[in-house]
Amino acid sequence: MSTELSSKMRAYLAEIYRLIDRQPEAVDYVSTSALADLLFVSPPAVNRMVNKLKELDLLEHEPYQGIALTKKGCAEALKQIRYHRIAETFLVNVMDMNWLDVYDEASTLSSGLSDIVVQRMYEMAGQPEFCPHGEPIPNQDGALPDIDDEFLSKIEAGKRVKITRVTTREFDRLQYLEALGLLPGTELDLIHVAPFDGPMQLKLDNEYRIIGNNLAQLIRVKTL
Repeated sequence: MSTELSSKMRAYLAEIYRLIDRQPEAVDYVSTSALADLLFVSPPAVNRMVNKLKELDLLEHEPYQGIALTKKGCAEALKQIRYHRIAETFLVNVMDMNWLDVYDEASTLSSGLSDIVVQRMYEMAGQPEFCPHGEPIPNQDGALPDIDDEFLSKIEAGKRVKITRVTTREFDRLQYLEALGLLPGTELDLIHVAPFDGPMQLKLDNEYRIIGNNLAQLIRVKTL
């Protein structure tokens, strides 16, 4: 299957997987308009690619629901995600690049890699389990570890949590999260949550932070 796919097709599948994974609610479908916005392409261009991937039995497309990955499509998506996250980690761990802006570089790099090169990069990067943003790296069989985390926006006040990953790749948002100290591995206390999806008050060591619900939807945590 992989030899039939262009790098663009694999990139589409990976982005669809990411969109589904980042949804606050457990939904297997995403809209074509959301995919178009993420990729900065026109809706007609997305529809043409969706039709091609559907013909290859990589996607399902349900009217008024959106698109979902088939089992084959999910396997291809996870292979591309493995390549990409290993490339990200290699750029940070080996080439000493800033974790804030390696996403686009890794996208370009991973599109032309072979299994042999990816494996060597994986070894040189220290055989990482997670990318610099805290996302798990699929193994060679495409399996992901069970992290059992949830969005910070879903946590009740009074809980102590540990940040597992941040799901945004926008430089300005990552930079803001870094400035707040909200990085993977950070432990914090959720002091207060305002009603109606209002702001959240956090405590990191002896310092307090106030963040909005939209930002909390970009952070995944495990309750301690």
